[in-house]
Amino acid sequence: MEETIKTSEHEHYMGLALKKAEAALKKGEFPVGCVVVIDNRVIADSSRQGTAGTNNIFSEIDHAEIICLKNIEQANSKHDLSKAVLFCTMEPCLMCFGAILIAGIKKIVYAYEDAMGGGTSCDLAKLPPLYKQSSIEVVPGIMREQSLDLFSRFFNRRGNQYWKDSFLETYTIEQSARKK
Repeated sequence: MEETIKTSEHEHYMGLALKKAEAALKKGEFPVGCVVVIDNRVIADSSRQGTAGTNNIFSEIDHAEIICLKNIEQANSKHDLSKAVLFCTMEPCLMCFGAILIAGIKKIVYAYEDAMGGGTSCDLAKLPPLYKQSSIEVVPGIMREQSLDLFSRFFNRRGNQYWKDSFLETYTIEQSARKK
C-alpha cells in the first residue's frame, strides 16, 4: 500500500510539472517543467526559458531546475531542502544535478531520461568531496510517456532549431515512434 501512495503522490506532482512544461511548449520553449515540494506543499515551480530561439540565440543557463532553486533562494525561505523532492519532466543535466546536490535536496523524481546530457547516473563516489558526501534518491520514469509526448511535439515543430539534429532529437523521435 505504501508504494501505491508514493506512486500516486509522484504522479500528482509530476502532473503539475507537466503543466509547467506544456505552458513552456506553448511559448515555443523546450518543455521542461519543474516543481519542488516539501511536506506535500509546492514551494517553487518553473519551466525552461531561453530556448524559443530569438535570432537563434539560446540560453543554456535558464533551466527549469535552476530557476526553481533561484526562486526558493529569492523568497528568503527557511525551508529545509533536505526534506524537499524535486519533480522534473526531464532528467536533470550535470549543471542542474550539481546545483540540486549543493542545495541539499535529497530526492529527484523525473519523467523522461535525458539520453544526451542527463546527470543523475554520475558516480558520486568518483567526484570531489562536495558531491561525494551527498546522498540522493533518484526515481526515474514517472509519467514518462506524457513527457515523451511533449518532447516529441517540440522536436517535430516546424522551424525548431533548439537541439536540431542532436542525439536527443533523434533519440526522442525514435522513442516516440516505438510507442505507436
